Amino acid sequence: MVVVNRTSVELNHFILKKLLRVRKANKNDLNEIYGIACSVGSSEKISEQGFLVDDYRANPKFYKKKLLKGINSLDHFYVAEYDKIYGFMMTYTKEQWLEDNPDWLADVYWRPDFDKSKLDNFVVVDKTAIKADLTGQGIGSLIYTRLLSDLKSEGVHNIFAETIISPQPNFASLQFRKKQKYSLAGMRYENYNDNLYTDLIYHKKVE
Repeated sequence: MVVVNRTSVELNHFILKKLLRVRKANKNDLNEIYGIACSVGSSEKISEQGFLVDDYRANPKFYKKKLLKGINSLDHFYVAEYDKIYGFMMTYTKEQWLEDNPDWLADVYWRPDFDKSKLDNFVVVDKTAIKADLTGQGIGSLIYTRLLSDLKSEGVHNIFAETIISPQPNFASLQFRKKQKYSLAGMRYENYNDNLYTDLIYHKKVE
């Protein structure tokens, strides 16, 4: 059942599969994307719900500019949309990621058994954000399906993603990595905004 009123749409799993479409983001999506980022990226971090590290509400002008840059420059910036946007994903190519994070490869403590040939060509899923009251309904998986399809056609075979485990673990993200059949590839420490974070690095093969 879909219940439509002035403020919301209630979507069950079946309706999501039938009605949501995933497409590449454009500049007209900025305000809706920012609103979703605010719903899961605030000063309050809920491990079970999942969260973005930054407090997007604290500096709207700064974060809108940052998101717009991603929309305009990233090859794989997707939104899931029906009557409005319900989620988004920001994914970087290897070149784009290393341009912003030049020491990333050296900073990761790779597992001794990790096959580093997988680092020859990859993408990094940086942010996946679903409207706070709709997490766990398959929206993230729908966006991943589109990403995987595009990567196959482009000949990209490896995906990496980071999940924070300290100072506050992102349990929802960890569960999503398991659902998407990622495997642990390494870990790294990151100083960000005067805080030390511990990130697990996950890998997934594009098949």
